[in-house]
Amino acid sequence: MSITHLTAPDALIGVIGLGYVGLPLAVEFGRHRPVLGFDINPRRIAELEAGRDSTREVEPEELKAASQLRFSSDPEALAACRIFIVTVPTPVDVHKRPDLTPLLKASETVGKALAPGDLVIYESTVYPGCTEEDCVPVLERESGLCYLNGSHSSEASEGFYCGYSPERINPGDKAHRLPSIKKVTSGSTPEVAEFVDSLYRSIITAGTHQASSIRVAEAAKVIENTQRDLNIALVNELALIFNRLGIDTLEVLEAAGSKWNFLPFRPGLVGGHCISVDPYYLTHKAAAIGHHPEVILAGRRINDCMGDHVAESFVKQLLAKGHPIPQSRILVLGLSFKENCPDLRNTRVVDIIAALRAYSLEVDCYDPWVDRSEALEEYGLELLAEPPAAGTYQGLILAVAHREFIDQGAAVLREWGTPDALLYDVKSALPKADVDGRL
Repeated sequence: MSITHLTAPDALIGVIGLGYVGLPLAVEFGRHRPVLGFDINPRRIAELEAGRDSTREVEPEELKAASQLRFSSDPEALAACRIFIVTVPTPVDVHKRPDLTPLLKASETVGKALAPGDLVIYESTVYPGCTEEDCVPVLERESGLCYLNGSHSSEASEGFYCGYSPERINPGDKAHRLPSIKKVTSGSTPEVAEFVDSLYRSIITAGTHQASSIRVAEAAKVIENTQRDLNIALVNELALIFNRLGIDTLEVLEAAGSKWNFLPFRPGLVGGHCISVDPYYLTHKAAAIGHHPEVILAGRRINDCMGDHVAESFVKQLLAKGHPIPQSRILVLGLSFKENCPDLRNTRVVDIIAALRAYSLEVDCYDPWVDRSEALEEYGLELLAEPPAAGTYQGLILAVAHREFIDQGAAVLREWGTPDALLYDVKSALPKADVDGRL
């Protein structure tokens, strides 16, 4: 079957899922060609049509510049699309198992809209084999078409093609944007792989890397964040050791960093939708083929315990300052999973708050970046609506290094505490001399 209709400049691209990954992609393509941005949330569609992006990834002027982009929450609108790009979340459940529900639901929606010769590209992070083993059967069932991957006796068979190009969006990062990050691409046949690569080359100024298969591209994505997770786990464990030895971890890392090939990782909380989630997709697949992945899971255990460690270290220092635990009020600064970003997905700051409350401490949280209603809905946390009154707290924890906090500096942050309040810096973002403790 020919892919000529895919190469037409007016072939409509449908981007399914308009979150941190999908919206920047839809906007970039929408500057050059017709695009339909689809999301099941009508409120999300309404805000985008009004020129606003609550994730703060895309500025109003960028939305306006995407002159060929329109939005819809109506699945029927997808029938006009010939190229579908799926960018929905791939989370884990409470047992740390991959939750493919959003991905499979999106595949059902796309399957109903597929026509012969159409192309479905997945960007969601998955384990090797997921696209062809889990998603393709859903597409086939819903469309009544066959999957064309080069194994058919005749490519004249009525069917659809697939591709995989893993997302590399870094939320909150204004320096590394979609066009300036090299993109991995792949396709179900050599011809389709070349087309997928050329499609992304049209918007990715950093260039592309065409993988030999969809499974290779899937595996490449899942190990990117697994490697990062393990490196952070190493420095987190080093921090646990050095804290017991009474050695400042950051000073050790700065000294070791004087060697040209030392990797500049820092200890901290590991949350969000990628680094703390993706390794579980790989370990799930490993277990399914009979391999128990010890190193990867060890890294996950270390990183998942860091919230408790921060709370324990903080409480010990609070006691050393003479503050009675039951009567002390604590302010946690920042709730999002990373700095200068409103994303609350899988934030590990909640672990610190829960651990502090287990010590019977009264804990408030303030984050100027976060939607307070979302924090209440997701975690049951009622955030402060505005900066707290001066002299309120016996202890302050800088959990997320938002620019608002760093620009104010430790002296201003301390004004929210009592004169003898403890200031603890999780990210080592403030000068050592200005804080009482850090990870």
